[in-house]
Amino acid sequence: MTAAGVSEVAIRAFEFNYRALASGAEMMIPESSIRLVDSLPTLASLREDSAADASDLLKQAVVIKLNGGLGTGMGLQKAKSLLVVREGMTFLDLTAQQILFLRERFGMPLRFLLMNSFSTSADTLAFLARYPGLGSAEDLEFVQSQAPKIDAETMAPVVWPEDPSQEWCPPGHGDLYPSFLSSGRLDMLLDAGVRYAFVSNSDNLGATLDLDLLRYFARSGKPFLMEVTRRTEADRKGGHLAIDASSGGLLLRESSQCPPADSEAFQDIGRHRYFNTNNLWVRLDFLKNALDAQGGFLPLAVIRNRKTVDPRDSSSPAVFQLETAMGAAISCFEGAGAVEVARTRFAPVKTTDDLFALRSDAYVVTSDFRLELHPERNGTPPVVRLDGAHYKMVDQLESALVGGAPSLLACERLAISGPVRFAEGVRFAGVVNVVNTSGKVRDLPAGDYSGDVEW
Repeated sequence: MTAAGVSEVAIRAFEFNYRALASGAEMMIPESSIRLVDSLPTLASLREDSAADASDLLKQAVVIKLNGGLGTGMGLQKAKSLLVVREGMTFLDLTAQQILFLRERFGMPLRFLLMNSFSTSADTLAFLARYPGLGSAEDLEFVQSQAPKIDAETMAPVVWPEDPSQEWCPPGHGDLYPSFLSSGRLDMLLDAGVRYAFVSNSDNLGATLDLDLLRYFARSGKPFLMEVTRRTEADRKGGHLAIDASSGGLLLRESSQCPPADSEAFQDIGRHRYFNTNNLWVRLDFLKNALDAQGGFLPLAVIRNRKTVDPRDSSSPAVFQLETAMGAAISCFEGAGAVEVARTRFAPVKTTDDLFALRSDAYVVTSDFRLELHPERNGTPPVVRLDGAHYKMVDQLESALVGGAPSLLACERLAISGPVRFAEGVRFAGVVNVVNTSGKVRDLPAGDYSGDVEW
């Protein structure tokens, strides 16, 4: 790591994570160790008509977008934020437009940063050159660190001469905190009087800086605030909020931290009601103090992801990627809180299932360049399940959507099995199962469909 130019702070964070792996320490969070979160304050109850203090608060704020992902699970080889989402616009196009809109609305240069990875920095900076109004591209980023993948058999850094770049991985978005510090950006912002950071994923176009949330966060004096929303069936495997039974503080539990025996309870959306949107608010002075106290990093729960060294080659050696989640920092700050927000603030793309839905009319682009559920959806997204053999990769999905994305405005659930091409004017309603068992690509012509559609 030293030879690769990784910062001392990032090395210390990796050492902490590796010791957790090597020690055999329990990395799971069983159901017996947590309590349920029954209720939370809601953003709707915090709304105010007044914007009298907007200018003062915004001068103390920075918007940070996490932009380190490549979307390799969907077959992408460049920053996922450069994927076209709607009407020829990429995630990064819409994000840039969001920031420019807020600057114009409030008449001030709202601060904006991207946390890129070693894999996304060059593509992202080149793309941002088309938005000179944002400022110098180099001034808009800091780069997260990289960590060695660990050979699952030897517990040593894996060696892969076929492609040495595959020997490294990003250490999860929990790396936000040490990279923010080691880049010098944290100290620069504090010196400029900035106290409040709003952080979200670059693939979540519903997450913009909300003045009422900023005002609430500032008045609360809390060091850390997580935006959560009610879980739906689409979120059954997503990280949820809970209370640590031993400390009484809030914690985030990811699916990879749930013992198999507790899987049913984890996925019970009535039991664990709140889903982490990964929209976070952080007091920078509190963060600085916490990082200094720990030697530059936060002791976040370690997530052990077992993969192959080459993600496109399932026969390549098994490795462990040690990652941390930035939302896990909620357990690192005494007095940290959470607030329930509407589903309009959560519209990410993790799979082609998500992309299929976002390209449909179930979502709309707002006047301030957010992508949110259509009002007629009443806060409930359509559940889309695509056949992984035919639609897992973006290029496969593009081939299927020759006529554009079908209408999902009135669709509750859609499952597609087998190779299908969709003509322009396809509309789904209710629960729909499209099944093609012929083995050949079949075209679905324009029209209204519900129930079972089979060949």
